[in-house]
Amino acid sequence: MTKEFDIITIGECLIEFSTNQKLEFAECLHKYYGGDSLVVAIAAKRLGSNVGFVTCLGNDAFKDYMLTSWDNEGLDTRHVKIVEEKNGIYMVSRPSLEEKEFIYYRNKIAPAKLSINDIDEDYIKSTKIIYASGITQSLSMGSREAVKRVFEIAKENGVITAYDPNYSSLISTNDEAKEFFDEIIPLTDILFMSSKYDTKSIFEIESLENIMKVISDIGVQTIVIKSSNDKGYHISNHRTTTFVPFYTDTVIDTTSSGDAFNGAFLHAIANSYTPTEAAKIASIDAGIQAQGIGAVKSTPYGHEVYEIYNSGAF
Repeated sequence: MTKEFDIITIGECLIEFSTNQKLEFAECLHKYYGGDSLVVAIAAKRLGSNVGFVTCLGNDAFKDYMLTSWDNEGLDTRHVKIVEEKNGIYMVSRPSLEEKEFIYYRNKIAPAKLSINDIDEDYIKSTKIIYASGITQSLSMGSREAVKRVFEIAKENGVITAYDPNYSSLISTNDEAKEFFDEIIPLTDILFMSSKYDTKSIFEIESLENIMKVISDIGVQTIVIKSSNDKGYHISNHRTTTFVPFYTDTVIDTTSSGDAFNGAFLHAIANSYTPTEAAKIASIDAGIQAQGIGAVKSTPYGHEVYEIYNSGAF
């Protein structure tokens, strides 16, 4: 059956205020938007995928700005539900490579209203890949139930499921992250993890090789572990492992560069690239994104990424 979408992501949307000055001294912050699942969606869309986004959007002063922006990006927003809650906000400051400030305002926000009632089974069936994260699960019990139901529908209908724990101590505890992971991993086909945050919070295993074996034994087909120590990505596909280095060492702001990687990787998988090829495309995408400030506004477009990939220079 022909699929209408390459990827559908489910998660939160947030207003972003960013600056390259310390928040204490900044007189002007640049307004944009972000949220991990939203960055995944836009990264894939900017590379040429057909992408849908499922969320609850607050009926406040930022609603029309975000809807118009997403429509301009070409995201399918038919399953964005408007609710009478405020939209969340985060502020990011990157005055230097050594300094970074990050502040969340995300209690009782609109995306937390997401529930199993907002899930359209036919919509999930219409995509090649579905994506969600631990952050989506952390929003509320309703959103956690929605993520599990989405993955169940996907598995029942041959849709590839992709998941990133995306652990942050600002958002959840280690125990919560483990609960989220244990609940969704039996339903997961593609898993993204950070060796700096996710593997340490979820596993009590140091060896990446052993972690990959444990995850493969559960039944996950493709595993990508992002390692800052090794400066690259460890990929395991049906227990065959490869390594792809970071595209660049020139980094200004890593905010959401991992999400840009995920979106680019899934875009490539949806377009029949191998996991190793997908990781190379995604590494370029994330590397370009990390050379700007903020989540979405520095995410590159297809011609930027494929010019480098097709040149064979990386």
